[in-house]
Amino acid sequence: MAVMRRIAHLDMDAFFASVELLRYPQLKGLPVVIGGGRRREDDVLGRMRTLEPEREWTSADLADIPVAAFPRLRAYTGRGVITTATYAARVFGVGSAMGVMKAAKLCPDAILLPVDFEQYRHYSRTFKDIVRDIAPIVEDRGVDEIYIDFTDVPGGQREGGKSLARLIQKTITDHTGLTCSIGVAPNKLLAKMASELNKPNGISILYEHDLQRNIWPLACRKINGIGPKADEKLQAHGIHTIGDLAAKERDWLMQHFGKSYGAWLCDAAHGRDERPVVTESEPVSMSRETTFDKDLHVVHDRAALGAIFTRLCQQVAADLQRKGYVGKTIGIKLRFDNFQSVTRDQTIDHYTANPMEIRHVGGLCLKRVDMKRRLRLLGVRVGALVKAGTDEAFTTDAAKSDELPRESPPSKEPHHEQADLF
Repeated sequence: MAVMRRIAHLDMDAFFASVELLRYPQLKGLPVVIGGGRRREDDVLGRMRTLEPEREWTSADLADIPVAAFPRLRAYTGRGVITTATYAARVFGVGSAMGVMKAAKLCPDAILLPVDFEQYRHYSRTFKDIVRDIAPIVEDRGVDEIYIDFTDVPGGQREGGKSLARLIQKTITDHTGLTCSIGVAPNKLLAKMASELNKPNGISILYEHDLQRNIWPLACRKINGIGPKADEKLQAHGIHTIGDLAAKERDWLMQHFGKSYGAWLCDAAHGRDERPVVTESEPVSMSRETTFDKDLHVVHDRAALGAIFTRLCQQVAADLQRKGYVGKTIGIKLRFDNFQSVTRDQTIDHYTANPMEIRHVGGLCLKRVDMKRRLRLLGVRVGALVKAGTDEAFTTDAAKSDELPRESPPSKEPHHEQADLF
């Protein structure tokens, strides 16, 4: 008897917010929003030290901080973006990628907490290690989600994979205090949709014969790969649900949406997906960027921009070194106050993960941009990555040097002297 292919998609529930609730259990059940800025020091703890100086407030006392001491959305001023929100906040229409100021209008009493990426990465590594100990074929899809091949894992076929999903779910909760939702289906496409059917802390099992009942009534946007523009075009043709899409002929879809994308739309609507679970995926690039609380002027805010640029280069270098990569294409990303985005990059003749070198070459890229407008975003990227320590990476030892590299050949693009202020 042929073994049935069973693929799982695991999605941590409101991951960043859930990690924060481990720190502040008194906020459970309340509308909480994560975003607006990065966590550096516990501001709420500092506030309690001011309000109650007679008590020596420490990080061990976080659970004792009264709810009234936490900042609310209504008090926020700035242009930060929400990273995630608890389910209690989502009821008000608050969601990820929404501006904090807009969220404040929808739910002014929601509690606002800054992001703590170091802590989120810690729990991300922890839950993925737990899963790999149980089911080793895992594809990393980001900080809070993975695909898992259940097919040949003991228990992976029992109840269509539900037995193994329960074990994974319980083990993660027992070890971390966090919950996750798992969808198990014949392939990755359906597994991802299944994981959304019963959130939070749910398990959904799909078979091919469940397609018409469970998937076709859903909106087309539920298919990972159909974005807002494609959905708008589909709706213009009267296609609102996945069932509507499945009713269209392949040739018609290819004619209206292009040969490749149209064929994929047809396959996706019928739940067809042969992609394997990929355990090793080499990153193409690594980047860091930040959106400023207010637009910065290249002359008047020279010191602030220089410090931010240096910090981003250091962060990218630290990411490369932590993950064991070096790169030779260094680039910058700028977004101006009119929302125009500009990128520039330069490829050097060797691989590096050195922050000083990344900053130097990034500075050369900045010289190729005319900065007549104020800046709202700055980013740094290193691409053309290879594993550190490989033969290719050792084309030169400059990556290990603390000296700045020699000047690169001049670009054909004009240089703009104001960029030297960075």
